Amino acid sequence: MPYLYRAAGPQKHPVPKDARITHSSGQSFEQLRQECVQKGVLFEDADFPANSSSLFYSERPQIPFVWKRPGEIVKNPEFILGGATRTDICQGELGDCWLLAAIASLTLNDNALARVVPQDQSFGRGYAGIFHFQFWQHSEWLDVVIDDRLPTFRDRLIFLHSADHSEFWSALLEKAYAKLNGSYEALKGGSTIEAMEDFTGGVAETFATKEAPENFYEILEKALKRGSLVGCSIDIRNAAESEARTPFGLIKGHAYSVTGIDQVNFRGQKMELIRVRNPWGQAEWNGSWSDRMAFRDFKAHFDKVEICNLTPDALEEDALHKWEVTVHQGSWVRGSTAGGCRNFLDTFWTNPQIKLSLTEKDEGQDDCTFLVALMQKDRRKLKRFGADMLTIGYAIYQSPGKDEHLNKDFFRYNPSQARSKTFINLREVSDRFKLPPGEYILIPSTFEPHQEADFCLRIFSEKKAITQDMDGDVDIDLPEPPKPTPTGQETEEELQFRALFEQVAGEDMEVTAEELEYVLNAVLQKKKDLQFKKLSLISCKNIISLMDTSGNGKLEFGEFTVFWDKLKKWTNLFLQFDTDKSGTMSSYELRSALKAAGFQLSHHLLQLIVLRYADEGLQLGFDDFLNCLVRLENASRVFQALSTKNKDEEFIHLNINEFINLTMNI
Repeated sequence: MPYLYRAAGPQKHPVPKDARITHSSGQSFEQLRQECVQKGVLFEDADFPANSSSLFYSERPQIPFVWKRPGEIVKNPEFILGGATRTDICQGELGDCWLLAAIASLTLNDNALARVVPQDQSFGRGYAGIFHFQFWQHSEWLDVVIDDRLPTFRDRLIFLHSADHSEFWSALLEKAYAKLNGSYEALKGGSTIEAMEDFTGGVAETFATKEAPENFYEILEKALKRGSLVGCSIDIRNAAESEARTPFGLIKGHAYSVTGIDQVNFRGQKMELIRVRNPWGQAEWNGSWSDRMAFRDFKAHFDKVEICNLTPDALEEDALHKWEVTVHQGSWVRGSTAGGCRNFLDTFWTNPQIKLSLTEKDEGQDDCTFLVALMQKDRRKLKRFGADMLTIGYAIYQSPGKDEHLNKDFFRYNPSQARSKTFINLREVSDRFKLPPGEYILIPSTFEPHQEADFCLRIFSEKKAITQDMDGDVDIDLPEPPKPTPTGQETEEELQFRALFEQVAGEDMEVTAEELEYVLNAVLQKKKDLQFKKLSLISCKNIISLMDTSGNGKLEFGEFTVFWDKLKKWTNLFLQFDTDKSGTMSSYELRSALKAAGFQLSHHLLQLIVLRYADEGLQLGFDDFLNCLVRLENASRVFQALSTKNKDEEFIHLNINEFINLTMNI
């Protein structure tokens, strides 16, 4: 049986806050409604049409569905009749009981309900066949607009419906949630807490009461003060135990809500009490303390507690004891940032890294309490394309104090200070931690490397915490190019190059891209330790673009010798990072190679480079590596030449002619 929740304290309806418009027209609910009213038509949502594509993606309906508006099903439809209650939620022919349980819990919290189900809509005056609902997704609220055509069979709703057949808010809410996730079928199977988070923007924690931490009472007390949604239940071992009554009047497999927690003086001792509510309104605890129960009895008789901690924007403005929350959006991209877990040391260090500064201790404590929630985005929506939930988790390390992406050697020699309890294929993994004040590096990852997904990482802390993305900065450190060696002071190697250069260049002592291709391949192919086929003509054109100071499309000998000095350094870098001497470099090692060459790049730039230069096996040959470095240095030097300082930041200002001229030559 699913959980049901109730927030503690008095309830009041909040004013719905701004949510992002999601309809493809770019129009808000009110704009679309007014347009329909003026035209005298009922709204039809082209984004979620009344056909089978909105129902299923992997099967065909087994019965003939007919899409009907509420006014075509009953004579006097109502949006909400006598208040929204859990009896308004009856499951239909769809395996989404997890969603229904969350909607039932929503009816127990007036604030949360009024946010998800805006009160400015009805079948009365101004009705135009259009409704809207608001859901939280990945740190923002979305306003989802739908028309009120619902799938029916023999004039009965097929899916979620109210016990009163003239009431339609819950059926329309289910439709809006199906639209958010791509189809009704996408709602099959899930966790109640997943929808609870989408209804509140909260973050969930699950506790087994028999294994709860020592400060479990304190955790529940703080949760209720913050207005968190708290539920509890007794496990069942088989279907026969469902809703079976214990000798103490409790129902197995049934959902209860925790509504209060307190301490009283009893016979000279402090007694911890907890108040548990049965949404049925009957079948109550008949042990000690009647409607209330001793906290020790609670832990003995209940098996699970789930807390949906609410974010600041889900609470009233004057709410006390808010969590501080920071959010990071990121991606695991194959070949650059999808490093997998610590078991895969060669790639683990390439995962996104977030620096966490814990500066203030908890009240009366030596440590800092914080909660980390890692969510993989849009997996339910991507089910129709064969995407499954990935196995995800995270690890937390003591920061060595450097403001830079940590390399492989750090993780070879340093253990984690904390980590998620497990890597698991859930939408979200969350855990609570206590660590001393200090600086830490948080690394979210999939279990296996090379798995791609977008993620949302949220950090909740009792006191203000500071976070910093360690992969967002770009820093270019290029040495000044050396001046050509004066004639008469050239080394034996330089003299040999001059002879070869004169032989190829002719009297003008300048080489074209075709001639440069011949020179470089003739020299490089003599290097026994460098395995590669040959440099391409396009590489040589890029080299000339980088080194040609006169702008005639050719290289003079002086320009060539400056480039040769670079080429030697780059060749040694390639050999250093081609660890298996295969003639190719892994795209994951490219980050270190580029940094050694003077390029500290953001994860987004690294992803672009891997997409452009790595092959399907995530490897780069020498020609690819050289091309990458030439283009990076060319772009960097052009930027430095054109840039101006502005508040310690560098900018360039270009018109369209300058921009195209620049990009065509990089």
